[in-house]
Amino acid sequence: MAGSRTHNLHHRCSDRARSLTPGSTRGRSLSTRSGPRSPPLTPHDHDIRDLAVLSRALFDTPDEGTILQLAMDHIAAAGPFRAEAGYLTLDGDLRLSPKNGMTRASALDQRVRELAGQDGPVTVPGSPWCRALGLRGLEGLLGYIVVTSRSRPTEAEQSLLATLVQQTAAALSVAFARRRQREDSLKLHRVRDEHAALQRQLICVAAELVYQRAVHALVADVAASSGGEEAITRALHSLTGLPALVEDRFGRLRSWTGPGCPDPYPEPDPVRQDEMLHTVARQVGPVRIKDRLISLVRPHGEILGVLALVDARNTADEHSVLALEHGAASLASELTHLRDLADVERRLHRELVDDLLAGTAEASAYARSAAAGHDLHRSHYIVVVQWPNLPADETFAQTVGRAASAVGMRSLLARRSDHVVLVADARPHASALYEQLSRETGTQAGMIGVSASCASPDEIPHRYQEAQRALEVRRQSRERYGTTFFEELGLYRILGPGNDYRELEAFVQEWLGQLIAYDSLHHSAMVETLTRYFSCGGNYDETADSLAIHRSTLRYRLQRIRDISGNDLANVEDRLNLQVATRVWKIVLGGPG
Repeated sequence: MAGSRTHNLHHRCSDRARSLTPGSTRGRSLSTRSGPRSPPLTPHDHDIRDLAVLSRALFDTPDEGTILQLAMDHIAAAGPFRAEAGYLTLDGDLRLSPKNGMTRASALDQRVRELAGQDGPVTVPGSPWCRALGLRGLEGLLGYIVVTSRSRPTEAEQSLLATLVQQTAAALSVAFARRRQREDSLKLHRVRDEHAALQRQLICVAAELVYQRAVHALVADVAASSGGEEAITRALHSLTGLPALVEDRFGRLRSWTGPGCPDPYPEPDPVRQDEMLHTVARQVGPVRIKDRLISLVRPHGEILGVLALVDARNTADEHSVLALEHGAASLASELTHLRDLADVERRLHRELVDDLLAGTAEASAYARSAAAGHDLHRSHYIVVVQWPNLPADETFAQTVGRAASAVGMRSLLARRSDHVVLVADARPHASALYEQLSRETGTQAGMIGVSASCASPDEIPHRYQEAQRALEVRRQSRERYGTTFFEELGLYRILGPGNDYRELEAFVQEWLGQLIAYDSLHHSAMVETLTRYFSCGGNYDETADSLAIHRSTLRYRLQRIRDISGNDLANVEDRLNLQVATRVWKIVLGGPG
């Protein structure tokens, strides 16, 4: 219905616009039908009728943007007018209607905003009469219509235009009110839904509290009775209805309550057991593995055993998880004797590491390491671990050992006053241990230093110094936290205490070895050229004069040095290492010159 009315209005407003073109005869009767004569309609009568039709269309349109566009499209119904631009107030800001196709919006926008809600003149090139007319409602300014005219409109035409603007503003007020009503209705529905959700949540919380009280009461009874592992599995089976069991850390059964206990109990596979323990240890809370819901028993970080529910049908809910967690906490006190045994084993390992770091006979070192289950005949690396914000106490040492095992490192461990030392039988991954420790400790503020490869036990004390030096370089660097390998220190390898002639030779060989070999093979002077270049402070003219060569020859040699060595003289780190290497080559190692 509204669409048909708007369609008719469009044609009628178009006829009206044509009647206002130059040369038209205003006031001519629009009807030539025969019949009883009635007073002829004046142009003002036509305008009133057109505006009435337009007004009904405006109020039947629910969308603010469409209302504004409809008014702009039929502005000619009020006189010789043209709508140049339309604005709507949205979220407290005037926004240009995207449908009017304005290309000169910037200057016009500024002028319209300067009117501050009042009507006023604006400038549109080629139009002698231009006005910005405010669309105002009870809520305040709803928008603007910028109107132009080819000639100065009459008072009657301006009155009709003002009426159209008022009708548009009223229609906008109704549309805005309807939209707010819809938004308020949606908010009301949302509030009702949230209220219903809160009520359901309150019911769930109340049920949860009742169950928690039951769990606490039963666990307290178990603790008071000192019933041990069997009392805990009985209580857990009673609470959940599922078979409950306890295994030691090696996978051997200690207690089972409920149906379905295998007889005989399967012999554990050590490899799979370790994999399972590591999988569960990396996550928080009980973990499902196949048909079991498993919780580790580890009162001080050390795994003492496993408490599990057998849930083949996957029926365990959050209440079962809660009961399992409380049962694991109670079981921890029952398995502390296993921790004592583990402490003895760790003490033996640490005494061995202490002797290795201080220096001990190879035969004794090999025998003691074999007794501790560690093969010392393989190449080893010394790893020094420090987390400055955490004390290097027993808990931190256990955390380091657990993290090393989690990333596949086989090692012996010892503790010092401010760091932990690992004697690892393989080169650690560049970042795996650091990342695992960051997760275990909850902070990345830590440093790891790794020595060069150690072929025999008598090298361990020296490699320990290398690992400490790598750690110190990491601590003093701009990027303090992470892993540093001694082999990657470059210049810093020869700056610390305890360096010998072999390390100087190794450093020179690393940075100048290719150039030295090239000079020997081609009877050239690339190393000497590089040495003179650094001695002259990188000055091309002074370097060329000291070598008695042309400047272009020097440029060619420096380019050849870059190509042969693979080092970039423009790189600050490469340049520093090369300069130190040339000084060591010339002064310490007695290079030509």
